[in-house]
Amino acid sequence: MPDAFADRTPVAPADVDHAVALAVAVFQSAPTDADWDSAAGPLTWTCWETVEHLIDDLVFYAAAISAPRPWTQHYPPFAWTQPRTEGPSNSLWADRESGLAGLCHLVEVSGGMLSAVVAVKGPDVRGFHSYGVSDPEGFAAMGVIETLVHVDDVARGLGLAFEPPADLCARVRDRLFPAVPKDTDPWRTLLWATGRADLAGRDRVVGKWRWESRPEADRG
Repeated sequence: MPDAFADRTPVAPADVDHAVALAVAVFQSAPTDADWDSAAGPLTWTCWETVEHLIDDLVFYAAAISAPRPWTQHYPPFAWTQPRTEGPSNSLWADRESGLAGLCHLVEVSGGMLSAVVAVKGPDVRGFHSYGVSDPEGFAAMGVIETLVHVDDVARGLGLAFEPPADLCARVRDRLFPAVPKDTDPWRTLLWATGRADLAGRDRVVGKWRWESRPEADRG
């Protein structure tokens, strides 16, 4: 299949580190009386639950490609729980008594795991994802998009400002959303592609949105 972004810049481990640093900075900017049990933007999850989901995602993506022989037919068999009906299903949960400092540390821990795994795995490694078997760069990009959009969800819920760098957004856009416009603001385009914002001249993405996990070479 032709690659509309043949000259794109790959998503790198440093991009995961950057996204995680942005996330922690936003979370730490919340006022001391911030209500972390308030809804996270458009989600039914609380702000605290949304960060827990992000932590779970980052660890999960690292696990998908960390084994000597990663699984490509289904996910690693972690047990998932959903303590609250309207909340996320996770394998990992933060110790609430650790407070915001503990929550932020777990974001750094999980992001560091993904960044480190991506850095040492070759481009031929593949791991399962329901949106398509992916390579290390793909999992790095998935980690970044999860981080950016969920930080935005939390920022909306807590009334905080968040505007990630355009170049970071463009790299993730080009890897995971090859069919979206590339002549529009990259961050706004990612929000539109994930059903969180309008984009001029385009219908709002509603319902089941998804990205393209497969590397270009595997798309056929």
